[in-house]
Amino acid sequence: MRQRIGLIGIGLVGTALAERLLAGGFDVVGHDIDAPRCRHLEQLGGRAAEGPAAVAAHCRRVILSLMTTDIVREVIEGDGGLLEAETPPRLIIDTTTGDPDQVVELAARLAERGVAYMDATISGSSEVIAAGKGVFMAGGRRQDFDACADLFAVLTDKAFHVGPAGAGAKAKLATNLIMGLNRAALAEGLVFAERIGLDPESFLALAKSNAAYSVVMDGKGPRMLTRDYAPAGRLAQHRKDVATILEYGDRLDQELPLSRKHLDILDAAILAGDGDLDNAAVIEEIRRRGPRE
Repeated sequence: MRQRIGLIGIGLVGTALAERLLAGGFDVVGHDIDAPRCRHLEQLGGRAAEGPAAVAAHCRRVILSLMTTDIVREVIEGDGGLLEAETPPRLIIDTTTGDPDQVVELAARLAERGVAYMDATISGSSEVIAAGKGVFMAGGRRQDFDACADLFAVLTDKAFHVGPAGAGAKAKLATNLIMGLNRAALAEGLVFAERIGLDPESFLALAKSNAAYSVVMDGKGPRMLTRDYAPAGRLAQHRKDVATILEYGDRLDQELPLSRKHLDILDAAILAGDGDLDNAAVIEEIRRRGPRE
């Protein structure tokens, strides 16, 4: 008998998760406020529900793939939320890149209701996740992480328990800080190479073979060179993450100068209309800061 899993949020990442779960033998019952996304889930072979509570009515475990912790709280605790189901889910697996402090508070409130919660954030674009190569970083109780071995087995070959509730969100923010700066550095390096007269494609191959290499070059380098910005991870989404990183740094009185500049670059890119493009489009903002083409 196929196991049933709930999924709320069927955007780029949510769709990739649904595809993996369906291919792995799970029945996926999902919801998104965007009706076309629900229809797409049904086209994939899943079932759409009319709201979070309706998802919970069918599923003991529910995965969330949402934009912010505020939205997560509304989906769980708001009108028609998961907790309003006659039988709330036993376990909520939240892949949202959220605010670690709010995540800890939410996990505590859910524990009082007898609902387990894991902030199981993911490193990797929707393309990477769809290929089963996303890295899951789970915060919460170890026994809940172990109880999801069947899910992780079809979603990824890299799932890590990183600590108590909130640790997954913290690990994702720190990871995204480095990864985002790697993308920005790659964009700046490629533009610089081109402007000083090097062939960008040849230079990218060279950079991938020396100490400048980062894995970002594999996925984003070709996109930057060909200007292929069909979104696997939207630039505006990463801007949200960088803002959260800086807010958390401010709480700790920790200056993050490179991330502060990165936010300025992303804001300018969004102002120029690139927010819904793939985050590789950060190179367009670097190009705009030089001679007009």
